[in-house]
Amino acid sequence: MALSTPLPSAVHRQSGFAETSVKNEAYSSGVSWAAVIGGAFVAAALSLILLALGTGLRLSSVSPWSNVGASASAVGSAAIVWLIITQIIASAMGGYLAGRLRTKWANVHTDEVYFRDTAHGFLVWAVGLVITATFLASAATSMVGGAAQLGASALSTVGGPGIATGVQADGRILDPNEYFIDTLFRSDRPSPDRNDASVRGEVGRIFANALRQGGVPATDKTFLAELIAEKTGLSQTDAEKRVSEVVADARQAADMARKAAAHLMLWIFVALLIGAFCASYAATIGGRQRDHVVIV
Repeated sequence: MALSTPLPSAVHRQSGFAETSVKNEAYSSGVSWAAVIGGAFVAAALSLILLALGTGLRLSSVSPWSNVGASASAVGSAAIVWLIITQIIASAMGGYLAGRLRTKWANVHTDEVYFRDTAHGFLVWAVGLVITATFLASAATSMVGGAAQLGASALSTVGGPGIATGVQADGRILDPNEYFIDTLFRSDRPSPDRNDASVRGEVGRIFANALRQGGVPATDKTFLAELIAEKTGLSQTDAEKRVSEVVADARQAADMARKAAAHLMLWIFVALLIGAFCASYAATIGGRQRDHVVIV
């Protein structure tokens, strides 16, 4: 009978430990969202500041005159390097702040603390990227809308509302094939009084279809040659030759633009991947310093 008396207290201690463990797991979060959001806003703000600085430095090195200032390839390489530097600085600062500001976890294994700090840094990078992308998208939309409205008001001021509406409806302000269409109808005997907006619109659609399919169908090529021969005074053979040359130039320009876009997206991926690593690693440094703070 004497040996059975300590059992209730032992059971009580075990049940109390289990309740405490369950309570700690249930009511303590592994993520300090306040630290994550604060670090994300810091990372987004630094990204925008460094982006503005890099844009200003690149614009100051570009000259409108030929063979003056930095070349396009040099400016592109500098932009890629600056994008990587921006991601390193902004992501590392945001992750470090999240690690220093997060709640100190008691009775948690060291490996688990390291994992949580890494996760905090990754969350800072992800939230900061979403904030930055949202701001840049809204800014770009506002600038494009403002430029279109300014152009419409300028055209309406110069030539009346009808001209502005016609140009915008035709969609020729932002048409990338406008130069090639002008090359097709270039003539030694220009007639400025001829209104060929509808013809140019049709030719633009033919160009778009040719670039999408990778070539000009025979019927479209004959039609374009007849139009060019009529408007420029060239022979049918010379007109067909011009069509082939201009379409080839347009395809080459489209391929160069596509390759440049793919190259840029690849380097953006590399820069963002570097930013994610820097944010995660900096958060572990900040968290380790946070846990080693000595209370005085």
